[in-house]
Amino acid sequence: MKIAIIGSGALGLYYGAMLQRSGHEVHFLLRRDYEAITSNGLTVHSVNGDFCLPVVSGHRTPDTIGPVELVIVGLKTFANNHLYDLVSPLVATETQILTLQNGLGNEELLAELFGAERILGGVAFLCSNRGESGHVHHLGGGRIIIGEYEQRDNVRLVQIVSAFSSAGIECKATGDLKKARWEKLVWNIPFNGLCALLQQSVDKLLKVNGCRKLVRDLMVEVIAAANTQDLSQVIPEAYADEMLEFSDGMGEYKPSMQIDREEGRTLEIEAILRVPLGYGRQHGVDMLRTEMLAVLLEQGFAAGPF
Repeated sequence: MKIAIIGSGALGLYYGAMLQRSGHEVHFLLRRDYEAITSNGLTVHSVNGDFCLPVVSGHRTPDTIGPVELVIVGLKTFANNHLYDLVSPLVATETQILTLQNGLGNEELLAELFGAERILGGVAFLCSNRGESGHVHHLGGGRIIIGEYEQRDNVRLVQIVSAFSSAGIECKATGDLKKARWEKLVWNIPFNGLCALLQQSVDKLLKVNGCRKLVRDLMVEVIAAANTQDLSQVIPEAYADEMLEFSDGMGEYKPSMQIDREEGRTLEIEAILRVPLGYGRQHGVDMLRTEMLAVLLEQGFAAGPF
């Protein structure tokens, strides 16, 4: 399969490398890593074993990639205004577009731009960070749940899940993409938000009883909002405890929003916090802790880096 990776950060580099290693023709749209990767290849440092791809197809613009069978979007959501220009040169009649971005609203935007019939969404439970140029560090996890934005014949869904699975990535299909998105938000809202605000990694937050309780309270608040969204099944409150147990095994992990904050970049406040807040409000759920977290992050961002 010919695949284009749009948004070659820690997520895009890791999954793209795994797919290339398994035999797919993968093309990476690159910015800061272009020289390093095109000259020296891509190295993955993984808890499952390190490997290097000595030859990688890196591109500065999507025009040199041309039409592909699958576009994987890992772009930070604050750059979504560039999606049309970045994805258009890659799209042909049978092209499928899979967004693995954080938060809510990404499938809707891509459907508006390129047609709902070709859009899929996925949530990735991945711990990965970028290292020096040309290196990505896989610290744990990697599971992906993929669903169709507009349910059709699921043959294409089976094919894409099979491609990830054959590449050594735990992957499964879902018939309720909305539920999968909200389940990811149960983790993303408290940890991305609090770690960015306090500049503390996941393990440090969880070691403090008061912070651990706040994380769980935020999770329960997100679950309450999720269960008003016409999901196929309710998300039980016990899911918060499952996510806490999962997080205990992460070690000294910094979520993406914390890293963005440390490096002075824009934060994904809109997709991860504001859009879910809006959906909750539409159904009569006031997510007061989440609202406070959004306000504090926005105030901190306006004031500049810590």
